[in-house]
Amino acid sequence: MYETAADDAERDRIRAELYAPPKGAPAARQVPRGGRASRAEAEALMARLEAEDAAFSSGR
Repeated sequence: MYETAADDAERDRIRAELYAPPKGAPAARQVPRGGRASRAEAEALMARLEAEDAAFSSGR
């Protein structure tokens, strides 16, 4: 794929195109400093995981 590129700039352009997020994708979420989640974020994650676990356990 990179063999068709004439120079490094074109290789960089191809790489950027390949690894760009899909069009219409939500913007990346900002991670708080220190990488810690707030209590609300942790509770929301736990609720989502419990719901997925329940759906998986019920055989859906």
